[in-house]
Amino acid sequence: MAKGKAGKQSNRLKGKVFIIGAVLIAIVLAVIWFYRAPIEGYAAAGTAYSARVACSCRFVAGRALEDCEKDKLAGMGLVRLSENVEERSVTASFPLIYSDTAEYREGYGCVLRSWRG
Repeated sequence: MAKGKAGKQSNRLKGKVFIIGAVLIAIVLAVIWFYRAPIEGYAAAGTAYSARVACSCRFVAGRALEDCEKDKLAGMGLVRLSENVEERSVTASFPLIYSDTAEYREGYGCVLRSWRG
């Protein structure tokens, strides 16, 4: 009989933990939804800046991409860099939100692909 009572208490505890977890997830999602515009703006600006600076570092200064990672500003830890040596470009991405690519153009240096000049 004691085991039955302990089993019911365990199930109640699991139910409460599940409800608390679901509420916390809902709160986090609501905060992300509320702040989505600033998050997207910072992601767009951060990836554009990082792509352009890393491209210049890599293809103008001739440094290794790993060394160019050191040039990222504080708070840009989530921005990831990747290079395409054949296209002489660097892509910066903010996971699941935004990415931008800068490429080296003779006479212009490194410019964002979306830039027309």
